[in-house]
Amino acid sequence: MADLTLIRAEDNIAQICISMADARVNTLQESAIEKMSALLDELEQDSSIKGLVIYSGKKDCFIAGADINMLDQCQTAQQAQALSEAGQKLFKRLSKLPFRVVAAIDGSCLGGGLELALACDMRIVSDSPKTRLGLPEVQLGLLPGSGGTQRLVARIGLMKSLDLILTGKQLRAKQALALGLVDEVLPKDVLLNSAMEYAALSKKVKRSSRQNVSETLLNSFIGRGFLLKKARQQALAKSKGHYPAIDAILDVLSVRNMSKKAFTTEAEQFAQLVMTKQSQALRGLFFASTQLKKKREDANDQAISQVWLLGGGFMGGGIAYSCVNNANVAVRIKDIHQSGVAHAMAYGDGLLQQKRSKRHLSRIEYDQIMARYSGTLDYQGMGKADLVIEAVFEDLKLKQQMVADVEHYGREDTIFASNTSSIPIAAIAKNAKRPENIIGLHYFSPAEKMPLVEVIPHANTSEATINRTVNFALRQGKTPIVVKDCAGFYVNRILAPYINEAARLLLAGEQVAKIDHALTQFGFPVGPLRLLDEVGLDVAAKIAPILSRELGKRFTPPDVFNHLLGDQRLGKKASKGFYRYDHAKSLNQADDRVYDVLDIRLNANLTDDEMAWRCVLQMVLEVCRCLNEGIVQSDRDADVGAVFGIGFPPHLGGPVNMIKQLGAAVILDKLALFAKLYGDRFIPEADVVNMIKAISAPSVP
Repeated sequence: MADLTLIRAEDNIAQICISMADARVNTLQESAIEKMSALLDELEQDSSIKGLVIYSGKKDCFIAGADINMLDQCQTAQQAQALSEAGQKLFKRLSKLPFRVVAAIDGSCLGGGLELALACDMRIVSDSPKTRLGLPEVQLGLLPGSGGTQRLVARIGLMKSLDLILTGKQLRAKQALALGLVDEVLPKDVLLNSAMEYAALSKKVKRSSRQNVSETLLNSFIGRGFLLKKARQQALAKSKGHYPAIDAILDVLSVRNMSKKAFTTEAEQFAQLVMTKQSQALRGLFFASTQLKKKREDANDQAISQVWLLGGGFMGGGIAYSCVNNANVAVRIKDIHQSGVAHAMAYGDGLLQQKRSKRHLSRIEYDQIMARYSGTLDYQGMGKADLVIEAVFEDLKLKQQMVADVEHYGREDTIFASNTSSIPIAAIAKNAKRPENIIGLHYFSPAEKMPLVEVIPHANTSEATINRTVNFALRQGKTPIVVKDCAGFYVNRILAPYINEAARLLLAGEQVAKIDHALTQFGFPVGPLRLLDEVGLDVAAKIAPILSRELGKRFTPPDVFNHLLGDQRLGKKASKGFYRYDHAKSLNQADDRVYDVLDIRLNANLTDDEMAWRCVLQMVLEVCRCLNEGIVQSDRDADVGAVFGIGFPPHLGGPVNMIKQLGAAVILDKLALFAKLYGDRFIPEADVVNMIKAISAPSVP
């Protein structure tokens, strides 16, 4: 329900306070648009009004964007176009009010929220770290549909607008000021009073017309054509043609800015994008991740305030950083060597220094975050730990010993969370005195960046431990999925057959770079062999036997790892893997010496499409097995895990959504063809066939 309140303040300055009832954040719902239109009717007829301030009654949120549910309710492009035109009409009326309109922005101002603010005469923002401005519609396969493409260009120019609209990036307050997007940055406690003072001034707002030579040239007719052409080339190279929103945005921006035709084109293109499978898939992922980010309510849930981290390696450093920077908790790093502790702290310091260099972090804030770090070589003081995260190498006995140590030195309610990537949690908890406190908390590399974590309870993990662990992952800014305890859990389990098939392609004579190119063209961010280099071939070699032993011979990889490890090819961390890292000029070049190490005779004869589908179908089969076995709790979790954990192409919405889009017949026909060509591993079991058919069956209303 929309809750917009018109307030007549002193000196004939009006205020509109936006506060959506029964919602944590403000969104532009259809009812809100109708209510604001009614308020504009009232303001337009009141000649005593001398100015207007629009602000939010929600903490840390101006307007987070349009209500995406409205789009899912559209059955036709005409309905979607009507929504766009309604927004355009409303904001045009706002911009034409006879008095000055000031947007007082504190917190998130995104999508439709920024489009509203751009229709105001002035935008002043708080200096809160929660303040963010942007047009992220492209991340949902859309474009700004309420005049945003036009007013942004009018405000900051085409080149700067392209960077914002094509990427969906969000700006902090000072970045927005430097870009010319906002007029002033002020402390939060004086924001509304200052907005009232600005609203009392005359309607006319003076703008600086100074442009440097390059900006003048780029805004000329010839310059615009050149800029749009280059932007299209660069965007296509990144998107691989999978995201129609890119072309639609550039088509809209090629029309004369702020013209009637430009607004019409924006509404038409917006409507067409709403109906595309790509946008539907991306919106589905948005809803799914939003649902997974809801805090678990539990009367026994006690907030975690101190974390111990066992192991100061690369993964440990990333996890520790996520604790001190995102979750704002104290972290004590325990390692057997002082160098391990120093490494984890230095890793976090390096990330924070990057933020300082970009002026995203003050010296005081840096000192506060670094003060949350501490280190030790023993277990003294562990009685204060609420959560202990183990991040050492894959060795069952070592992890079991750590459980015993934590139970000895920690409290009775201290949670032990293992970051194991493959060992079943039940095995780690086998000898535990308090197995209810043992859980898996599997991060992905690099831990400070990757959004997904797997939360893995074993049969005896308590509900309280699950809830506290999920809620802590949310505090770290992660998207958690709860998965069943088994070897490889979910993400690594579906990744292994995909990687193994890429290795088979390599041994059959396909080139490293071509294999990876086939999968990036399909939509993955990196190819499977490049991914192995990033993760580390030694790590993959340790996981493979565990999966084979627990899950069967289909997880046994081709004989690749032993030969490569024998040649000291550990991947990027050793500057030697499938690719070369020994010189700046060779960073993106495949290392041809790999073929000699593996005794491969190059014999490339497959198309990109054939190579990609061979790998992807192996992953799809394993996803269906996981669903059938209850490894993941829902289609939603299966898709979120694959997209956020592996980088499965977002435009397909995840492997389950891809099956729904293509239909069972397409998937099963491809499997039958590949089974004839390449062997029994492409023959699905009967229950997997039934799962594929069930997924693609039309839903019953």
